[in-house]
Amino acid sequence: MKVLITDIHHGNGGGHVTYVLSLLREMSNRCEFTLAAPPTGRLYQEASRIPNVRVLPGLYTSRIFTALPEIWRLRQFLKANRFDIAHCNGGADHRHLMAASFGLREAPAIVWTKHNTNKVDSFGHRLRARFGTQSAIAVCEFVQRQLQQSGYARAPITVVRNGIDVSYLQPSSRAQRTQARQQFFGDLPDNTLVFGSIGGTDLNKGWLLLVEAVSLLAPEQRQRIRILVAGDPPNEAMKARVRELNMEQSVTFPGLVSDVRHVLAASDVGFVLSYREAASYASCETMAAGLPTLVSAAGGLPENVRHGVDGWVVPVGDVQALHAYLQQLLNDKFCLRTLGSNARQRVEQEFSLSKFAADTEVVYRRAKAQRFKERQTTLA
Repeated sequence: MKVLITDIHHGNGGGHVTYVLSLLREMSNRCEFTLAAPPTGRLYQEASRIPNVRVLPGLYTSRIFTALPEIWRLRQFLKANRFDIAHCNGGADHRHLMAASFGLREAPAIVWTKHNTNKVDSFGHRLRARFGTQSAIAVCEFVQRQLQQSGYARAPITVVRNGIDVSYLQPSSRAQRTQARQQFFGDLPDNTLVFGSIGGTDLNKGWLLLVEAVSLLAPEQRQRIRILVAGDPPNEAMKARVRELNMEQSVTFPGLVSDVRHVLAASDVGFVLSYREAASYASCETMAAGLPTLVSAAGGLPENVRHGVDGWVVPVGDVQALHAYLQQLLNDKFCLRTLGSNARQRVEQEFSLSKFAADTEVVYRRAKAQRFKERQTTLA
C-alpha cells in the first residue's frame, strides 16, 4: 500500500511528530511511505534516518498566492505517484490535500488524524469533512465524541490510541534512579518525593498548579518535594510566578532533553495537569516507565489513567485537590510501586506500538476500499 503522510510542523512538533515517527518506524515494512513535511522540522530530520521511508519537503501555507502554487505542485505529485492513502495530521495540509485531490481520477483516500481538542465547527472544517475525508482517526474517545457531533460524522471515525515504545521506556533500576537524581538535584534525602513532567512548560500543561499546591504545604513537608519539568525554558512570567511562591529551590527545569528516560528515572510520580488535552504521549510514556501518574480530568487524560489504579485524576485547575493528594502521598497513603506496576501493564496492553500499527492499518484498508467504491460509482 502506497501512503503519503503530511505534517505541518516546522519545529519540535510535540506529540504530532512523535505520532508520525512511531507510525513510520512501526509500519515501514508493510507500507510504502512517503513523508512530505517542512524540512526545518524535527519530523523531517528524524524521518530521514528511517530505512525505507522517502522524505520530501512539503509546505502548507495559508497565504493564497503562496498556497495556490503549493497545491498545484501537490496535485501533480499525486497524479505521478498514485498513492492509495494520503494521511494528513493538521488543518493546513488537510486543506491542501483536499484541493489537490479534487477531480483527480485516481485520487488517494484521505485519512485525517485529529490530535487535539480544538473545535471542528468552522467553515473550513465543514468543507474538509464533506469533500476531503474518507476516514477520520481520533486519538481518544473524547476526540471521537467531538467528531461525531460535527460534519465528520459522515465519515467512519475510529479511535486509534497512541503507540508507546515499551522496549525503549522501561522502569528504572535503583542505580539508574540514584544517578538521575544526582544529575538533576545533587544529594537528596531518601524520603524526597520527586514529581516529573516530560509534557513541556507551556502554561496549558498545568505544571504551575502543582508548584502552587506544593507552596501551600507546611515548610517541613515542602522540603520533601522536588518538581522536575522538562521542555523549552519557561518564559519570564512563569519564572516570576515560581519566585513569587518561593519555590525556586523546589523546581528544576532541565530544558529540552534528548532522552526523557533520565527525567523519568529521577521521578517517583509523573504528572500531566493540562487545562486541555487529547491523548497525551507524555502521560503514557510516564506510565510506561513504571511511574504512577497524576493527571487532570481534561480531554482524554482520564482514559489513560485509572483513578486509584495507575495514578490519580484530579479536577482541572483544582489546586486544593492537588494539595490534598500531596499530603496523602507524603504520608505514604499509597503504594507507589503497585500503582507504577499497574501503569506499566496498562500501557503494554492498551498503548503498544503493535496495536497502534494494526489499528491504523485497518483504517487504511477500509479507507482504500471506500475510495475504490466511490470511484467505481463515479465511473458507472
